[in-house]
Amino acid sequence: MCTDCSCGTVDIQAAPQTSDESVVATYNVTGMTCGHCAGTVTGKLQQLDGVTSVDVDLATGAVTVHSDKPVEADKVHAAIEEAGYTLTPA
Repeated sequence: MCTDCSCGTVDIQAAPQTSDESVVATYNVTGMTCGHCAGTVTGKLQQLDGVTSVDVDLATGAVTVHSDKPVEADKVHAAIEEAGYTLTPA
Protein backbone atom coordinates (compact mmCIF):
# COMPACT_ATOMS: atom_id res chain seq x y z
CA MET A 1 0.00 0.00 0.00
CA CYS A 2 1.16 3.52 -0.72
CA THR A 3 3.02 5.11 2.17
CA ASP A 4 4.08 8.29 0.39
CA CYS A 5 0.81 10.12 -0.08
CA SER A 6 -1.79 7.92 1.65
CA CYS A 7 -3.77 7.47 -1.58
CA GLY A 8 -4.41 3.86 -0.60
CA THR A 9 -3.16 2.24 -3.79
CA VAL A 10 -1.03 -0.86 -3.99
CA ASP A 11 2.51 -0.12 -5.15
CA ILE A 12 2.99 -1.16 -8.77
CA GLN A 13 6.25 -2.09 -10.44
CA ALA A 14 5.99 -3.71 -13.84
CA ALA A 15 8.37 -6.58 -14.49
CA PRO A 16 10.30 -6.09 -17.73
CA GLN A 17 9.99 -8.69 -20.46
CA THR A 18 13.22 -9.36 -22.26
CA SER A 19 13.95 -10.86 -25.64
CA ASP A 20 16.78 -10.82 -28.12
CA GLU A 21 14.82 -8.45 -30.36
CA SER A 22 13.53 -6.11 -27.64
CA VAL A 23 14.24 -2.39 -27.81
CA VAL A 24 14.93 -0.79 -24.43
CA ALA A 25 14.89 2.94 -23.68
CA THR A 26 15.13 4.62 -20.28
CA TYR A 27 13.70 8.04 -19.45
CA ASN A 28 13.85 10.28 -16.37
CA VAL A 29 10.43 11.31 -15.07
CA THR A 30 9.77 13.73 -12.22
CA GLY A 31 6.69 14.03 -10.04
CA MET A 32 6.01 10.36 -9.32
CA THR A 33 5.72 9.63 -5.60
CA CYS A 34 3.77 6.38 -5.19
CA GLY A 35 2.50 3.21 -6.80
CA HIS A 36 -0.51 5.02 -8.21
CA CYS A 37 1.83 7.44 -10.01
CA ALA A 38 3.86 4.54 -11.40
CA GLY A 39 0.68 2.79 -12.52
CA THR A 40 -0.59 5.89 -14.31
CA VAL A 41 2.68 6.36 -16.21
CA THR A 42 2.87 2.64 -16.99
CA GLY A 43 -0.69 2.60 -18.30
CA LYS A 44 -0.16 5.57 -20.61
CA LEU A 45 3.09 4.19 -22.00
CA GLN A 46 1.65 0.71 -22.54
CA GLN A 47 -0.94 2.26 -24.84
CA LEU A 48 1.82 3.21 -27.30
CA ASP A 49 2.22 1.00 -30.35
CA GLY A 50 4.99 -1.56 -29.87
CA VAL A 51 5.45 -1.18 -26.10
CA THR A 52 5.64 -4.60 -24.45
CA SER A 53 6.42 -3.62 -20.86
CA VAL A 54 7.33 -0.68 -18.64
CA ASP A 55 9.51 -0.70 -15.51
CA VAL A 56 9.26 2.25 -13.09
CA ASP A 57 11.82 2.96 -10.36
CA LEU A 58 10.13 5.47 -8.04
CA ALA A 59 13.31 6.12 -6.05
CA THR A 60 15.22 7.41 -9.07
CA GLY A 61 12.41 8.41 -11.42
CA ALA A 62 13.77 6.06 -14.08
CA VAL A 63 11.16 4.69 -16.47
CA THR A 64 12.38 1.89 -18.72
CA VAL A 65 10.30 1.11 -21.78
CA HIS A 66 10.65 -2.25 -23.51
CA SER A 67 9.23 -2.49 -27.01
CA ASP A 68 9.33 -4.70 -30.05
CA LYS A 69 10.32 -1.71 -32.21
CA PRO A 70 11.66 1.80 -31.53
CA VAL A 71 9.04 4.12 -30.03
CA GLU A 72 9.18 7.76 -31.12
CA ALA A 73 10.51 9.99 -28.33
CA ASP A 74 7.82 12.62 -28.93
CA LYS A 75 5.12 9.99 -28.35
CA VAL A 76 6.77 8.91 -25.10
CA HIS A 77 7.03 12.57 -24.03
CA ALA A 78 3.35 13.18 -24.84
CA ALA A 79 2.22 10.06 -22.95
CA ILE A 80 4.17 11.05 -19.84
CA GLU A 81 2.80 14.59 -19.93
CA GLU A 82 -0.73 13.26 -20.51
CA ALA A 83 -0.26 11.16 -17.35
CA GLY A 84 0.55 14.41 -15.49
CA TYR A 85 4.32 14.06 -15.09
CA THR A 86 7.43 15.65 -16.55
CA LEU A 87 10.07 14.05 -18.75
CA THR A 88 13.50 15.43 -17.77
CA PRO A 89 16.88 15.21 -19.56
CA ALA A 90 19.00 12.18 -18.67
